[in-house]
Amino acid sequence: MPFNLGPLELTLILVIVAMLFGVGKLPEVFGAVGKGVREFRKEAGVDGQKAGANESNAANSTAASKTDVPSS
Repeated sequence: MPFNLGPLELTLILVIVAMLFGVGKLPEVFGAVGKGVREFRKEAGVDGQKAGANESNAANSTAASKTDVPSS
């Protein structure tokens, strides 16, 4: 687990969060956090795919230019 948190520590954190935000607001808070994480993953995935596609296109054009040169 990240940060080596055990079940006791996680329970304590959950109790503190429940006390801060109130039990009724917890679904709203975690819903907002989930939306943020989904949006971050979506943006990171799109950027990663674009970067990978650009690198692939650059590699293909480099390989094509090397094969187009006649050998002497």
